[in-house]
Amino acid sequence: MLLALALSVVRQPLADWLWPDTRIQQLLEQGEQALREGRLSDADGSGARERFEAAAALDPDRRDIQDARVRTGEAALRQARQQLAAGNHEAARAALGLARQLQMPQAGIAALAAELQRAEHQAGGIEQLLQQAQAAQRQGRLDDGPDSALPLYQQVLALQPEQMQALEGREDALSDLLLHARRLAAQGRLQQAARQLQRVEAFDPGHYDLPDARARLSAALEQRRRAAQRDLARGRLQAAATGLQEVLAASPADEAAQLDLQRVARALAAEAVRLARDFHFAEAAKALQQARVLAPEMAEIVAAEQVLARAKAAQQSMDSVVPAAQREQQVRALLTKMEQAEVQGQWLLPPGNSAYDHFKAAQALAPQDARVQRAAARILPAARSCLEDNLRGNRLRAARTCLDAWQALAPGDAGLAMARRRLAQRWIAVGSERLGGGDTGFAAQALHQARQIDAATPEIAAFSERLDSVQALR
Repeated sequence: MLLALALSVVRQPLADWLWPDTRIQQLLEQGEQALREGRLSDADGSGARERFEAAAALDPDRRDIQDARVRTGEAALRQARQQLAAGNHEAARAALGLARQLQMPQAGIAALAAELQRAEHQAGGIEQLLQQAQAAQRQGRLDDGPDSALPLYQQVLALQPEQMQALEGREDALSDLLLHARRLAAQGRLQQAARQLQRVEAFDPGHYDLPDARARLSAALEQRRRAAQRDLARGRLQAAATGLQEVLAASPADEAAQLDLQRVARALAAEAVRLARDFHFAEAAKALQQARVLAPEMAEIVAAEQVLARAKAAQQSMDSVVPAAQREQQVRALLTKMEQAEVQGQWLLPPGNSAYDHFKAAQALAPQDARVQRAAARILPAARSCLEDNLRGNRLRAARTCLDAWQALAPGDAGLAMARRRLAQRWIAVGSERLGGGDTGFAAQALHQARQIDAATPEIAAFSERLDSVQALR
């Protein structure tokens, strides 16, 4: 019994003396496990440092033991940096002390120690910033200047990215901001709601409450857009324009609202033409101004402006008293100039010297003259033929001139919509072909022309995306 008891007491020391490699391997494995778990040092001896030192005591010359101690020191430096970034200065100092004890390079330790010292000096300022942010948040001043809660929290996080109080405070402030944005959307204040969402995204694009707030705003935008479409269908053009502008102020990339706004501009231009022909010039000019604000480059607006100018000129001609002989001479000269402009294909351009300009001037002088009536019967079909000829020859800029002439001569013609669509599609087709050859400049011009002529052309969206992709690769 005494022999058994003695063996039980000295068995482990005896085994370590007889087979030291087995004990060293066991200590190394225990140390590696502690290193993986982040337990670099522990007072009870179970930390990585203590295990590796025990192994070194058995065999101080083994290379793998020395390497293990170096890795423990490197882990201590990493831990010191992490704790410093999180603002845990005491933990950072302890990890840095362990790195010193493990004889890590002095340069790295000195740099980290200096950084720790600076952070401790800043801590007082950070604490003050944090208190100011919390006070602003309690007062409801979330994002209305540099001394409000969110900008102050951002200052704290710029210095200490993992400062928990600042992270939690910012999270709560952003949630309050999103709640406000949802209320604004429900009240129809779409632009303000969109601005709130943009601010939240700037602070934290991954905020958990953002998707719901975006969905609420999208629903409110859709509701406003549909109301504007109903106003447009009922002829309430100003109300429709106001609604669509509100949608676009909140969502500038909304293509449906952009197309609807162009429809409103086109309707205003048509209204201006009707008013001009009835000599209601002030009302026509007002409608044109509204259309120009909505779509300044639309072809129908340019044509309507010309109709208004010619109507004014016609009224002035009718109001003036011209002797018969002089009137006859002027009519004959104007019709001659019109024929010359026709031969040169100058249907609408240059302004003031086109076939249409000469025709309208002659019509104002002698609307019942048989020659003027024959010219009226000839000029509109000629403009249509001009469009077809130039389309067949892919002379698209010339075709645009003919289309503008047709638009000016007969703004209400049922065939105009199809003609605009065909010309816009041809621009897209030619632009697509040139884009395939790498000519992005011409492709961009073609896209611009197509949008001007008929922004509702279905092929425009796909061509625009393709052009954007090619340009992004360059």
